[in-house]
Amino acid sequence: MLKLLSTSACLKSRTQHCFSNSACQSSLFRTPAASADRKSSPLLGVINSIRSSCLVGVNPNFIQRAFFCSDDSSTDGSESVAEKGTEPEAEAAGEKASSAIVSTNPRPEDYLTVLALPLPHRPLFPGFYMPIFVKDQKLLAALQESKKRQAPYAGAFLLKDEAGTDPSLGPGAESDKNTYELKGKELFSRLHEVGTLAQISSIQGDQVVLIGHRRLRITDMVSEDPLTVKVDHLKELPYDKDDDVIKATSFEVISTLRDVLKTSSLWRDHVQTYTQHIGDFNYPRLADFGAAISGANKLQCQEVLEELDVYKRLKLTLELVKKEMEISKIQESIAKAIEEKISGEQRRYLLNEQLKAIKKELGLETDDKTALSEKFRERIEPNREKIPAHVMQVIEEELTKLQLLEASSSEFNVTRNYLDWLTALPWGNYSDENFDVLRAQQILDEDHYGLTDVKERILEFIAVGKLRGMSHGKIICLSGPPGVGKTSIGRSIAGALNRKFFRFSVGGLADVAEIKGHRRTYIGAMPGKMVQCLKNVGTANPLVLIDEIDKLGRGHGGDPASALLELLDPEQNANFLDHYLDVPIDLSKVLFVCTANVIETIPNPLLDRMEVITIAGYITDEKVHIARDYLEKATREACGIKPEQVEVTDAAILSLIENYCREAGVRNLQKQIEKIYRKIALQLVRQGEQNSVAIAEAKVREPSEANVDSVEEVSGQENGDSLLEESSIEQKAAVPTDPYHQAEETGEAQEIKAEQTVEKVLVDSSNLSDFVGKPVFHAERIFDQTPIGVVMGLAWTAMGGSTLYIETTIIEQGDGKGALHLTGQLGDVMKESAQISHTVARAFLLEKEADNPFFANSKIHLHVPAGATPKDGPSAGCTMITSLLSLAMKKPVKKDLAMTGEVTLSGRILPIGGVKEKTIAARRSDVKTIIFPAANRRDFDELAPNVKEGLDVHFVDDYSQIYNIAFSDDDQTKK
Repeated sequence: MLKLLSTSACLKSRTQHCFSNSACQSSLFRTPAASADRKSSPLLGVINSIRSSCLVGVNPNFIQRAFFCSDDSSTDGSESVAEKGTEPEAEAAGEKASSAIVSTNPRPEDYLTVLALPLPHRPLFPGFYMPIFVKDQKLLAALQESKKRQAPYAGAFLLKDEAGTDPSLGPGAESDKNTYELKGKELFSRLHEVGTLAQISSIQGDQVVLIGHRRLRITDMVSEDPLTVKVDHLKELPYDKDDDVIKATSFEVISTLRDVLKTSSLWRDHVQTYTQHIGDFNYPRLADFGAAISGANKLQCQEVLEELDVYKRLKLTLELVKKEMEISKIQESIAKAIEEKISGEQRRYLLNEQLKAIKKELGLETDDKTALSEKFRERIEPNREKIPAHVMQVIEEELTKLQLLEASSSEFNVTRNYLDWLTALPWGNYSDENFDVLRAQQILDEDHYGLTDVKERILEFIAVGKLRGMSHGKIICLSGPPGVGKTSIGRSIAGALNRKFFRFSVGGLADVAEIKGHRRTYIGAMPGKMVQCLKNVGTANPLVLIDEIDKLGRGHGGDPASALLELLDPEQNANFLDHYLDVPIDLSKVLFVCTANVIETIPNPLLDRMEVITIAGYITDEKVHIARDYLEKATREACGIKPEQVEVTDAAILSLIENYCREAGVRNLQKQIEKIYRKIALQLVRQGEQNSVAIAEAKVREPSEANVDSVEEVSGQENGDSLLEESSIEQKAAVPTDPYHQAEETGEAQEIKAEQTVEKVLVDSSNLSDFVGKPVFHAERIFDQTPIGVVMGLAWTAMGGSTLYIETTIIEQGDGKGALHLTGQLGDVMKESAQISHTVARAFLLEKEADNPFFANSKIHLHVPAGATPKDGPSAGCTMITSLLSLAMKKPVKKDLAMTGEVTLSGRILPIGGVKEKTIAARRSDVKTIIFPAANRRDFDELAPNVKEGLDVHFVDDYSQIYNIAFSDDDQTKK
């Protein structure tokens, strides 16, 4: 009997039917011994019905690629394979089809001792191929030797599972490795007793292809290496072919197979091949076929192999194919669901593509999610390599999320705005800095006059950046009075460094969210000012000016000063975290410039992170240069006035500074200059309009009037009213007689004359009040020679420095009436200074004039003028002592003297602040002699030479030195 192996079935069979490293097990089918037996088969009708449905679309070349092999048994198990193999037809078929046929002499049943081949994954059924890998070289050599001796048979036995393993789990590489290592008795103990006699079809390397023939049972072990066993050949138990139960069971198996064919095409090749070449399709072979091609596990298949009762074997096979039917139904439902889903997505995709095309035609594509995503991707594409990996991951996640959201949902708008900010930031995009120190010096000098220390610090920063090749951000705080140019200095620094400039003021800021941003969960959430700055400037290294940092507020929204700590800390701002973006931003390359009027109100932790540069203000000479070189020129251009139309004298500028703009800054000076030029512009326009009216009147004058006037002149001349010289007569004769021409020429002359009559406006100190009003300030110096009990002190204010007098006088005298009364709206510190000064003055007077009971018997009134202005500070002690001693000793102090300094009870002089401002105030009041504490000598030495010029400065550390300077005998003689 011949058997067919389909190569196409091997290629298309499913994974469950592939054994031992994905080798495919193919079905073998038997042909009948005679045509009469085929017609008498009780199952042939049913098989033909399956065959007719399966042959549709069968490849005609399919049969020509078939391989045949000899069978081991007949229908009843009594026919010999050797007899069938000697038939001429079988031999011819075998020579034509394949070389798989081997000699079967001696007969298979003669082999009672065979080599044992372990099958790790699945048993071999009679009539099926199975490739296995033999790693044991001795066993492989023995198989090759057997094939050479024309005895190509071995026993294939399924391995039992190792103790402690789960048989439901699939085999792994580790178990395969252990299988190859089994030998001898250990291997014998692991083999199932019932196996299959297998013909060795071919050996290629370590791969051996086996063909199952008949069932075997192991009886004993013959040798260990290679394992050889004694076997008994098994046959099915006798059964009744006409038994109704067996028939019904077999028909149910075939019916189930037919149903499986309807739902699954995986078995189609098996059944087609089987039905093409089956002759005597008996019940045992039907059971083996169903079990072999099912997806059951190896133990269930082994149970079918071991069952010799045909009815029971059919029942076991029926269970397996029923399970296969259920699996096919589940597979079909899964495939259907997936197909529906895919078809739905395809339909949605097609509709979306059509929608895109429609929107593109209508110009509405910008609202599409895909267009948004493309826009965001186009933004980040140029800087993709510069964007940090963690930021890029967030962007990709949000882009994916955007595609999944509906455009009408609120979350869509939140995600879109978030992506808009993320992709708009200049990640890794830096502007090229200019480290040219000379160019920076030129720019700073063009924009600002003076401010040498500030410019020097900026040039130092540029020089360090040039040497390093890169510049790291710093935090500079410019401190000074209003109007000294702190904000404009920041803009000039940005221009000198070629950096983008951004300014935001934090004055009165009370919400932390302005610095750190809002959470995205809030409606109308926005990132902080720093993120907005980066988006606006488009570079990651701008110059950021934080204005009025000393005026930070504090409200229910948190403490902005604490929020600025992270922003302005060089150790932290490399990973600045905005609440809205929620991704770290590198601000280490940003140059921060802060401005403040008073650094005392800045919190210490914030002040510690900044480098403070103090701008004290401008003296009169500096203000004159600024007014001439900067303010006047800019104002004249802004008003549209030509330089030849106006002249502002130096005396006017000086008077304007001294009497109207005495503050430290120049903002008020700029306002006054603008006021002057506005009035000049109005004066020029009025004068020009008046001249235009006169010209227009001359042009519209009647020609007859002009003719009458000329006739009257001629008649007057004829009557001899006046004697004319010859030259005059000749000139009159040259006048044209055409009245119209005469009138036109007269109008042009008047127009030229009108232009020439626009006089140049002169602004001098004498007429300055006509432009800016009456003087605001009067001379701070009230006395040319200070009287007894009056001393000039130096004070610091937010407007700069100023001079003030401290006056003392006697209210009443009497024994034991010594007391001190204070006025002038003094603060607590100055009141304490007055009490200390009173005590030190009494002690000093007792030392100088022991018999003078002035302080013990006199009630003294101490007053600081300008009582409407609050006064406080620890720098008026020495001035108060000098005033009290002047009153007690009835001696005036030295002329043109001013002093400042705090005194202790022991008479020591403590240092003060605002040296430059106080020096400027002294120069403004024409003070020639100044007394400073000795500890302030370094501050005075750092001042510009033009500030110190012409001053006699004394540095003292004890009040006795002040006494010697203030009450020198030279002054008394000069008085």
